[in-house]
Amino acid sequence: MSIAITGGTGFVGQAVLDAAEQGSLAVSALTRREQPDRKGVRWVRGDLSDQPALAELVRGATAVVHIAGVVNAPDAAGFRAGNVEGTQNVVAAAREAGVSRFIHVSSLAAREPGLSMYGHSKRLGEEVVQVSGLDWTIVRPPGVYGPRDTEIFELFRAARLRVMPMPPAGRASFIHVEDLARLLLALVNAGEGSRERIFEPDDGTLGGWSHTGFAKAIGKAMGKAVWAPAMPAALLLGAGRLDRALRGARAKLTPDRARYMAHPDWVSDPARVVPPGVWQPVVETQRGLAQTAQWYRDNGWL
Repeated sequence: MSIAITGGTGFVGQAVLDAAEQGSLAVSALTRREQPDRKGVRWVRGDLSDQPALAELVRGATAVVHIAGVVNAPDAAGFRAGNVEGTQNVVAAAREAGVSRFIHVSSLAAREPGLSMYGHSKRLGEEVVQVSGLDWTIVRPPGVYGPRDTEIFELFRAARLRVMPMPPAGRASFIHVEDLARLLLALVNAGEGSRERIFEPDDGTLGGWSHTGFAKAIGKAMGKAVWAPAMPAALLLGAGRLDRALRGARAKLTPDRARYMAHPDWVSDPARVVPPGVWQPVVETQRGLAQTAQWYRDNGWL
């Protein structure tokens, strides 16, 4: 069995390649830059707009795992190019090559497309997959943490100072990247109960985490007692505008991101749980956060 992967050089993609290597799976992976040799991986140079590269990527594959996407862009066109048009191109390559199985990584943000340009683009990307005629499964991950992550990493860094400003009061689900990687590969050969379904996996915490509770869990992982005040939505949006003005394209907290961060419910829907016979999370979150903190220390990030 050979799997074609987009986004293989990113945070989630690297974890999928690790899991594929452990399972002795052959992988072709898209990359925009030269990559070192890696056991079991055939690197294909190109991006989501490069149709010849996508054709080469899916050649001989039995399934496509589409992870690549845009999480930050200056305007709606940037999100559309990465998350809608890019998905259309990968779907077209899969159809042309006769690869029917298609695992699409979306986001919980797709549930609320009116909140952000990002969420709107992810919903449109889902619709591309749903009408593709392929044998699809869509996965909407919640907050993903683990080694190599640069997003939730900012909370670990804030924990060192014992002050962790959080979004307005609400709840959210989380998942360790290794659990998510196992799920994506498990779905490649999953049975009929996983076909043409949208799944919202998580760490198994019923009802998710309060923002304060998750902040304190990160503080515990860092060996710090933290103060985690809830930022008013207006202040969060103002901080997004300021970060965009100061750092431009390098901004982490943009107005678009601030709008969906202020939403009070990013808990995975129990009605969209993955069947236990296909996959279950194994990384308990407090343990996973501690291991992640240690990885950041070992690799000089903290």
